[in-house]
Amino acid sequence: MNDSLSIPHLIMNASGVVQAVMLILMIGSLLSWVVIFQRTFVMRRARKAHRRFEERFWSGVDLNELYRETPAEQETQGAEHVFRAGFREFNRLMAKTRSPQAILEGVQRSMRVAWSREEDRLTLHLVFLATVASASPYIGLFGTVWGIMGSFQSLSMAQQATLATVAPWIAEALIATAMGLFAAIPAVIFYNRLSAESGRLLGKYEDFAEEFHSILHRNLQGRADAGAD
Repeated sequence: MNDSLSIPHLIMNASGVVQAVMLILMIGSLLSWVVIFQRTFVMRRARKAHRRFEERFWSGVDLNELYRETPAEQETQGAEHVFRAGFREFNRLMAKTRSPQAILEGVQRSMRVAWSREEDRLTLHLVFLATVASASPYIGLFGTVWGIMGSFQSLSMAQQATLATVAPWIAEALIATAMGLFAAIPAVIFYNRLSAESGRLLGKYEDFAEEFHSILHRNLQGRADAGAD
């Protein structure tokens, strides 16, 4: 390959606007890969934590004992966080009121807040991936258009139109397009994958909250029936 048409040479000798476009795309690509690896690790850890907690929860352990075993709220995550928030509110309201409806509504509110915090934790930075995925092709296209404009300008100033006159401009324009796609394709693939994974986990947390709410409802109903006897 001619050194003047090599990719490093074209990047180093590209116009300032196209170089700025390439720099933006490179930074966006690097940051998106950081987010991809970090979010993938978070999702994997969340899946393991959920599986481990559900096994413990459905093993028949006493709920008070399980609550004592769970770490502080700042250290819990997933269904464990939902459980801790709900059971803490359950114990607090049991000491204040004997109305099952008031207790269950308070528990539901607490679990909903905990679920919302888990949603924020799981979807953190996914908006950035979506932004890179949607904006990168257009940023690259801007560099492409600028490069083609430069090729026409060089043609207008050249006495004889040859491929050598416009080749560097066209090449740098195509590199900008390629870099836009290079940044966008992984971002859109992993955004869809991570969004789907977070949706599945949040669905499991919601199912657990409903099941736990039913358990507490049966518990309160049993106490009411025992008190009536």
